[in-house]
Amino acid sequence: MLSPDARGRYGAFGGRYVPETVIPALEELEREFRRACADAGFAAELDHYLSRYAGRPTPLYEARRLAAAWGGCRIFLKREDLAHTGAHKINNTLGQALLARAMKKERLIAETGAGQHGVATATVAALFGFRATVFMGVEDMRRQEPNVLRMRLLGAEVRPVSTGSATLKDATSEAIREWVTCVRDTHYIIGSTVGPHPYPEIVAHFQSVIGSEARRQILEELGRLPDALVACVGGGSNSLGLFLPFLDDKEVEFVGVEAAGRGAGEGEHAASLLRGSPGVLHGSLSYLLQTEEGQVLPTHSISAGLDYPGVGPEHAFWKESGRAEYVAVTDREALDAFQLLSETEGIIPALEPAHAIAHVVKLAPTLPKDRIIVVNVSGRGDKDCVEVARLLGRQIG
Repeated sequence: MLSPDARGRYGAFGGRYVPETVIPALEELEREFRRACADAGFAAELDHYLSRYAGRPTPLYEARRLAAAWGGCRIFLKREDLAHTGAHKINNTLGQALLARAMKKERLIAETGAGQHGVATATVAALFGFRATVFMGVEDMRRQEPNVLRMRLLGAEVRPVSTGSATLKDATSEAIREWVTCVRDTHYIIGSTVGPHPYPEIVAHFQSVIGSEARRQILEELGRLPDALVACVGGGSNSLGLFLPFLDDKEVEFVGVEAAGRGAGEGEHAASLLRGSPGVLHGSLSYLLQTEEGQVLPTHSISAGLDYPGVGPEHAFWKESGRAEYVAVTDREALDAFQLLSETEGIIPALEPAHAIAHVVKLAPTLPKDRIIVVNVSGRGDKDCVEVARLLGRQIG
């Protein structure tokens, strides 16, 4: 897998743009992470919790009815929606919680948009006996109410954030402000491959279990690698988790799907890689949506987890190097894909991976029948059903 250089950069992207007060905490985290990577005992304990607690490996399932509805190539779904808590986020929170325990921290904090990372953080806090605070924008709390309830049931404090657009960017900003004041006893579990070094590397490392399993599963079933991997991209954790173990397989194409929202206008989308430019956000240099003066622009996506103005630095590096292709899907297309997968396969996806499904059903008919696509269903859609019903004008109850 690709590792950053000594400064925590992937080419020009990444690094540390943070107050001096948190540099010691980042250095401590990096030391503990390097130690853990070389420790067979740490790996064995993490594997124990991933398999016995989180339910790994998740299945690789061929979506025959979905493929038949559109024709073209074969489509396989990596079922991260079946992991404990309902999304891929548990892979990273288990790993970071073990790091926090080794560093003798007493409290976990996190940001969340769709709520899945918040639920996963609250889950590992309950499992290992940490106190937990999760920062969440009030707009996201409204559209992801089931996950707010889950976090509170798990014993976490959910701290509402009403500044700015009251979505993921603002929750992240508040979490960072909190962390600066309490780094001695608190570990900040960043949920995606964003933030200052070493967070992008750590999150990608813990999420790469997705691609390692998918690679092994497709070889066992078909005796060959897929032609393309497709995953949604907000910050970038589920896509990097799928892509990284295939990095050296040049014949395998990587396709990341961003949120085109309602259109190309300012504040109407969250397509950082396609419509953004390099800049600094939340401690790292990457692509982000900003004005010519460097002010961060508002974003929009039907999906709370993709409603973020930046992206992880490794994705920015892959965009410029050409290793991955990035496309965007509108709110309407994601809603249609949400319904399509539900009705053809009996799998209700989260709105985030519904973006990936929407691109797959456009891509698959253009490919020969012997081609293979693997798409990451990074979370299940229970959390989105009420919001989808509202958007579709359907009565509940």
